[in-house]
Amino acid sequence: MQNNDDTRCGYVAIVGRPNVGKSTLLNHILGQKLSITSRRPQTTRHQVLGIKTEDGIQTIYVDTPGMHKEQKKAINRYMNRAATSALTGVDAIVFVVDRLKWNHEDQLVLDKLQHASCPVILAVNKVDRIEDKAELMPHLQELADKHDFKAIMPISAQHGHNLKELETMIEGMMPESIHFYPEDQVTDRSSRFMAAELVREKIMRQLGDELPYEMTVEIEEFKHEMRPKGPLLTISALILVERQGQKAIVIGDKGARLKTIGQEARKDMEHMFDAKVMLNLWVKVKGGWSDDDRALKSLGYDYSK
Repeated sequence: MQNNDDTRCGYVAIVGRPNVGKSTLLNHILGQKLSITSRRPQTTRHQVLGIKTEDGIQTIYVDTPGMHKEQKKAINRYMNRAATSALTGVDAIVFVVDRLKWNHEDQLVLDKLQHASCPVILAVNKVDRIEDKAELMPHLQELADKHDFKAIMPISAQHGHNLKELETMIEGMMPESIHFYPEDQVTDRSSRFMAAELVREKIMRQLGDELPYEMTVEIEEFKHEMRPKGPLLTISALILVERQGQKAIVIGDKGARLKTIGQEARKDMEHMFDAKVMLNLWVKVKGGWSDDDRALKSLGYDYSK
C-alpha cells in the first residue's frame, strides 16, 4: 500500500500553438516515442497522456493539439477544445514557444493562461537553432514582461538541452499523493490508438504539403496471437481521405507510396509493441468527415476521452 507522505503525483499540461515542439518534448522526457511528430503544423490532434514514474514521483504529462485561430472545420474546433480542456485540473502548465518567434497564436494561448490557477513555466524551444545567441536575452526579457511566469527556460526538446532542469522544476510542483497509474504504465491510450497514430505520422512525413488535413486513420482489426517464434500482431488500418485525388496521392505510382508508408509504420509498431507485425493498409474516400461532428466522434475524435 502506497503512503502518500512519501509519494507525489500530478498532472502537467504541455500547451502552445502548432508546430512548436510539444510532442518532441514529451517524447524526450519519457525517453520513448509516444506522441507522433512531423514538420507539419497540427500533427497532434488528440490529448495524449505520457506517464513518467521515477523516485516516488509520478508526473502525468498531457500533450495537446496546437491552439490556433482558424476554426473553419469541425476538426479544428475539436482540436482547440481538446487543448483548452487540458488546462483544467492540472498542477502545472508548460507553455512552449518557438525560439525568437511570437505571433497572434502564441498570444491566443497566453490569453487562455491568464486565469490559470497553477504555475506556468515558459519553455523557449529550439534555442539551438538561433544563429545569433545575443538576440536571446532581450527576447527572454520581452517574454517576461508578458506574464508572471514561474520560470522562463530556454530548451532544445530535440537535443535534450535543459530538459533535466525543466523536469526537476516540474517535479517540485507535484503534490503529495498516491500514484494514479501503475509504475510501468506509460500512457492512457490503447494499442489500437497508437497503431493508428503511427500510420498517420508516416503519411504526414511522406506527403509533406501534398495532402491537406482531411486524412485520418481507423484501425479495423487488431489481433494478437502467440506463435512458436513469438507474438504476432495482425493490424488492418483504413486510411480515410475526402476526395478521389487524395486517394491517388496516398497510394502513389503503382502503390509505391502506400508500400513505403506501411513499411515504416510496421517497423515502428514492432518496436513499440515488441512483437512481429503484419500490417494491412487500405485507402477509402469518405467525403466531408473532417467537418462532420458525428463522423468525428465515430472516428474517435472525442476530447472528453
